[in-house]
Amino acid sequence: MNKKIFLLILNLFLLGNISAQKTTLIMGGIAHLGTGEKIENSLIVIRDGKFDLVADASLVRIDPSAFDTVIRAYGKHIYPAFIAPNTTLGITEIDAVRASKDYNEVGSYNPNVRSQIAYNTDSKIIKTVRTNGVLVTQTTPRGGVISGLSSVMYLDGWNWEDATLKADDGIHLNWPSSFNTSGWWAEPGKTSKNKNYDDRVKEIKNYFEIAKSYSKDDSKMDLELVSIQELFKGTRNLYIHANYAKDIRESVRFFKKIGINNIVIVGGRDALNAISILKENNISIILERVHSLPVNEDAAIDQFYKLPSQLSENNILFCLSYSGDMEAMGTRNLPFTAGTAVAYGLDMEKAIASISLNTAIILGIEKTTGSIEIGKNATFFISSGDALDMRTNNIELSFIKGIPVDLNNHQKELFEKYKNR
Repeated sequence: MNKKIFLLILNLFLLGNISAQKTTLIMGGIAHLGTGEKIENSLIVIRDGKFDLVADASLVRIDPSAFDTVIRAYGKHIYPAFIAPNTTLGITEIDAVRASKDYNEVGSYNPNVRSQIAYNTDSKIIKTVRTNGVLVTQTTPRGGVISGLSSVMYLDGWNWEDATLKADDGIHLNWPSSFNTSGWWAEPGKTSKNKNYDDRVKEIKNYFEIAKSYSKDDSKMDLELVSIQELFKGTRNLYIHANYAKDIRESVRFFKKIGINNIVIVGGRDALNAISILKENNISIILERVHSLPVNEDAAIDQFYKLPSQLSENNILFCLSYSGDMEAMGTRNLPFTAGTAVAYGLDMEKAIASISLNTAIILGIEKTTGSIEIGKNATFFISSGDALDMRTNNIELSFIKGIPVDLNNHQKELFEKYKNR
């Protein structure tokens, strides 16, 4: 088809549909799609909260007057929402105040505990995090052997029901560590074998063998085992928190053997030594914080800075998280860890994917969010600078499902209050 005829038909189609629905046109921005692709001069149309057109502006002609809202983003960067997996954001407020921590349940095996209903949309921390482009989170419980069920939540909403993107996406299991590490907090520690490792692993295996039997005969109601049934059905992920290669290999082999296939490794510090089993079983990884010190004294100081690039070179699907000390408030720094990964070899667009589309794929929400693509929810933001660079990032506009998000927070209010004193 002749290019001019194609453009004419496209323009007529767009204009014919615009009048009946609320629309927004964003012109001229540098669009980082989250798919590994970038459009230097983009044209993006949002209709009723979804991306309706994502194109190169040099190939499409549209009359801006036909739209309800027009945003001229020339020279600015457009990104899909950054997604923070494996975090207590929304279920803790002040780490030093026990009453504000709602992520650790009593008991060792809690597969039926749901983080979704504890999510606090009025958290002050949430507002500080979304000012750096993080608009979606996987709210994750902690503690015990089986911590409970995580849920994927928007960082905006009247209540937890309103903020839910995907409820009960998976169960989190803390696999025993085959090694114990001791040492001062700012130094690599000494490593020794965990003498209780075999007993702990045997206990977990017995529990899941019982759960498998229950999945075949559920005549007697058991709330714990009912939750685990979904793992055998393949409707939920099993998130295995493990770091050492031995632990990754043993856990993956066991759960594959008993029929649980949707497995994600969380942590994965030693993933490079378990590449073969990860590839063989198509296992993805939620990496721990890139800004971490090396585990051992003889490890390179940039051990974890290079890990994302190394996993990418080995074609392992991974995403970045910010789990660890002060993780809720620190989640706002997630984009900057991706920036560090770029400095240590990871391609820029792949780094953006590691906190957007890759995360969405791993969490099972890629059909609705994670990238700037036609048909997906318009959850994205516009920055006047590089969002992965703490020196230049400046988020000017954010949207969740096409609705503008308030970027004000108490820290900005205090800054304005005292800056002229």
